[in-house]
Amino acid sequence: MAPTAPGEKTGRAPGRRLAGNRHLVGWLEALPLTVILLTFLVLPIITIVIVSFWQATEFSIIPAFSFENYEFLFGSSVAWRVFGATFRYAAIAWVFCLVIGFTVAYYLAFHIRSQTMQVALFLLCTIPFWTSNIIRMISWIPFLGRNGIANQTLIDLGLIDAPLEWLLYSDFSVILAFVHLYTLFMVVPIFNTMMRIDKSLIEAARDNGATGFQTLRHVIIPLTKPGIMIGTIFVVTLVMGDFITVRFMSGSQRANVGRLISNDIGLLQYPSAAATAVVLLCTVLITIGILLRFVDIRKEL
Repeated sequence: MAPTAPGEKTGRAPGRRLAGNRHLVGWLEALPLTVILLTFLVLPIITIVIVSFWQATEFSIIPAFSFENYEFLFGSSVAWRVFGATFRYAAIAWVFCLVIGFTVAYYLAFHIRSQTMQVALFLLCTIPFWTSNIIRMISWIPFLGRNGIANQTLIDLGLIDAPLEWLLYSDFSVILAFVHLYTLFMVVPIFNTMMRIDKSLIEAARDNGATGFQTLRHVIIPLTKPGIMIGTIFVVTLVMGDFITVRFMSGSQRANVGRLISNDIGLLQYPSAAATAVVLLCTVLITIGILLRFVDIRKEL
């Protein structure tokens, strides 16, 4: 083997040092974000998991390892019904958010030719988010109430003889508020995905004799799946963790897992609340994991 020239050794050493410096700089740049995530995300979750195995009385919390919180949770028929109601709210709200969000995004992406008009209409959709969620949610109460605008309008039109009681403080009002609050979380990712679709693919489908429905089914929807999945993750996780909407819009007559946790915290039953939160977190993570098995959304991120 020919001996290595001195120039080659001196040439490799600076290259290795440069690569090592870049590697170190990369770790240093990621360090602040890593510290923030560990401090404000990972550490609180670990704390909640630990507290979920503690015991509690009416007056104190006992840091002793026990499965009684989980045994009570999984053995309670009330808890099972509450989890069922939570999934029902999430599923129904997701369907309506998907239909409305897909329709709005499709209109903005394919029927509005001017980019300026697209931006203007998109910003118009975001205007309600300039106010608090609670204010937007409570604004439905005078509209849906027994003597509200909706009932009075229906009575004046002669469509009903008496006010409809189920418009407010019911599952209908809860779902309506969820759809109102979270539809934009479906519109944004779907619109973003549709804007990336090559318009020549749609023109090619039309040139080959495809109808509008066939183009939608075989071209647009398959290419929009990543955006649909991202919107689904947003809507499902937000609905499953929302308890304020259920409390106000149902008149405290309905419950979901978030309300279960809120009630335990109000009663100072932190271990029980922590156990419920852990189960809810695992449920949401499993749901997201199942969704990610169908579509690879990494190319959209």
